[in-house]
Amino acid sequence: MKNQISQVKPGSIAEEMGVESGDVLLSINGNKVNDIIDYKFLMTDNYVEVDIKKPNGEIWNLEIEKEYDEDLGVEFKEFMLDKPKSCHNKCIFCFIDQLPSGMRDTLYFKDDDSRLAFLQGNFVTLTNMTEDDINRIIKYKISPINVSVHTTDPDLRIKMLNNRFAGKLYEILKKLASNGIEMNCQIVLCPGINDNEHVTNTIEDLFKLYPQVRSVAVVPLGITKFRKGLFNLKLYNEKTAREQLDRVDILQKKYMSHVGDPFVRMSDEFYIIANRDVPDSKFYGKFNQIEDGIGMIRLFRDNIDKSLVKFQNEISKLKGEFTFITGTAALNEIKVAADRIMRLNGNIDIEVKGIVNNFFGDTITVAGLVTAQDIIEQLKDCKVKQNVVIPECMLRKGYEIGFDNRRVFLDDMTVEMLEKKLNRNISICKYTGEDLLDIIIKKSNL
Repeated sequence: MKNQISQVKPGSIAEEMGVESGDVLLSINGNKVNDIIDYKFLMTDNYVEVDIKKPNGEIWNLEIEKEYDEDLGVEFKEFMLDKPKSCHNKCIFCFIDQLPSGMRDTLYFKDDDSRLAFLQGNFVTLTNMTEDDINRIIKYKISPINVSVHTTDPDLRIKMLNNRFAGKLYEILKKLASNGIEMNCQIVLCPGINDNEHVTNTIEDLFKLYPQVRSVAVVPLGITKFRKGLFNLKLYNEKTAREQLDRVDILQKKYMSHVGDPFVRMSDEFYIIANRDVPDSKFYGKFNQIEDGIGMIRLFRDNIDKSLVKFQNEISKLKGEFTFITGTAALNEIKVAADRIMRLNGNIDIEVKGIVNNFFGDTITVAGLVTAQDIIEQLKDCKVKQNVVIPECMLRKGYEIGFDNRRVFLDDMTVEMLEKKLNRNISICKYTGEDLLDIIIKKSNL
């Protein structure tokens, strides 16, 4: 049933008022609640009247005095109280179109929903939105939102997204910016398509909307081995990746002189492909684009430096053996950190395994797309250390629409299944540096 409450949080307003699991939220201040955004907006007041329907059909009218931004303290059976809006684009670089058949249904769902951009940080193209949808973002101050831009050239964007409405993007961005909506933008760069002078023009257009457009992330496309029949795309190599870094560097220096911030940042993957070191910590500010893979290497190094100093005495007394698992892109970085730890204490034995992505193809190098079956296959003939550590990004924990909170890999295997296959307990690590040292301390013997 729509708007059915699945859980009441202990100590919440809802618990105090007698609301229970199975009750249904009907209205707030006489307004119908269509989705989670309505709920959050309508609850933002010091006094609200809430109508609740009990399982026996009885209607309760609750008069609630509360803190301005305090909500009922409930979770709903359907997270969004509505079906998420699917994507109508057919982007030439779409990763979902490159998935093999036979995977779980939730992986094939393409969301393009501004509500998820606000609630979970998902990126949206704004292409499939009506005028009413845009006005609702403005009315409810749904901000910041994350926008997949790719290009501000109308004709090129129509071509890249295969959607005749895609060329209207910049007008929408200007409207949102003029109404105080903050945006973070992303550009998926495709060699020979939207890079070179196109990416320069796109970034310059977005900077005209600064500071409402707060930042721009530039990431390279990913290509799996399942591209038969799809648009012919190439990958970046060392030479072409360097060309893009150099091009964007010119803009970064200009923006630094204007506003004290580079505004646009390239993902770590570009630096790895180009065989260049990543910028220093100051360049990344507060590391707000970390979810786009921007600044992860620098943050990891910084945290390893701090943690080795902080826990030096503690680490020097430990003894233990570990297998760190990662993708091939981060392999060298994790190895350097492991060597530093082992130099500090020779009684800590660390082996780092970079898993080649046979499932999607070896052109996919990031840890977040490594499957359990590739881990099993590549470790079956190895003497796996007593303690196994995997990065959290390999697991899905409810990020997929309608998916539960099991710790599951892309190939449907759970952490528990992998533990049985390897006959080892597995620790899950964000690989921030701090938590890696914390796991070593907890799992080692004194």
